[in-house]
Amino acid sequence: MGETTGYSRPKYLIVGSSEPYSGKTSTILGLAEKLQTRGLNIGYSKPLGTCLNATEKDGIDEDVRFLGKTLDLPQNNLGETLLFLEPDTIAKQLQGHDRRDYPESFVQSLQGLQGDLVLVEGPSTLDRGRLFDLSVPQMSALLESPVLLVTRFHSVLDTAALICVKERLGDRLLGIVLTDIPADEWERASHVVAPFLEGRGIPVFGLLPMSNLLHSVSVAELVRRLKAEVLCCHDRLDLMVETLRIGAMNVNSALKYFSAADNMAVITGGDRTDIQLAALETATNCLILTGHLPPTPMIISRAEELEIPVLSVDLDTLTTVEIIEQTLGHVRLYEPIKVEYIKHAIAEHFALDRLLDALGLDPVAV
Repeated sequence: MGETTGYSRPKYLIVGSSEPYSGKTSTILGLAEKLQTRGLNIGYSKPLGTCLNATEKDGIDEDVRFLGKTLDLPQNNLGETLLFLEPDTIAKQLQGHDRRDYPESFVQSLQGLQGDLVLVEGPSTLDRGRLFDLSVPQMSALLESPVLLVTRFHSVLDTAALICVKERLGDRLLGIVLTDIPADEWERASHVVAPFLEGRGIPVFGLLPMSNLLHSVSVAELVRRLKAEVLCCHDRLDLMVETLRIGAMNVNSALKYFSAADNMAVITGGDRTDIQLAALETATNCLILTGHLPPTPMIISRAEELEIPVLSVDLDTLTTVEIIEQTLGHVRLYEPIKVEYIKHAIAEHFALDRLLDALGLDPVAV
């Protein structure tokens, strides 16, 4: 993928979203991988960073690092992170202390980028980045490039908002991808909303179903966010957690409660041996103990037999629940199992040939 395939300069496609956690980065990853299989040399830029790894000193957004590695992109196919959208950066701009010409820096950062198509990831909403003159519409105007909008499907009530996006972006709106469609809304999304949007001049390139996997979080990520101590099964931290359960009832009620969920994390007190045993005998992928009380040796032994990690946290139950609930659905696409899922989802539910045609890239020629 190191050489270009005959285009004198890259084409640009800005990938934006209507709200945070719409699946923008996942869509870019899956789309880029499929375009690579067609022979296209892909570039990627995320000029407005949102995820800086505190252990790294190179100022590269974690999404850029991850996509670059996953897609095996050379350095000259990766754009510069111009700034991170965080409170200190925003405050500095509001106070007039930051005099950098970001639109000029943005254009310059893309000029030397290699690729037949450069996917430019916009901020999490259409207007975020406007303080730096780098909102999605402003990026589109600077590059004279189209926008692919990734938006979560909540209900048919969202349709009017998409019409407003079309009115705002005009011909710059190449089309949309509807993500996170619940199973019970699939027929309505595909047979009512999508045809309506098409009739209003808004191409729908993809309809992606809701996935519990994409909303899940690895036990390793929970360990990191909770600052937890791992009491056993250190080699099983790659297990994925999709749901959360609190064990604070009698054991008979707990068994029924736990049996109604899959791939769950169970939070309970370190002194509730009965609840801990009940959780281990159901579809638990992680047992989280609060209260500064160690579990009995029997619990650790049984957890090791079943290969279920047990964590101990120095937090109360309410705080632990809040952290996990905030994490579920908002975790980034860094687990290999999620990467494989999104590749298959894009292959099955995204009209790749239609996108290539809309961009003027001939799939036969590449």
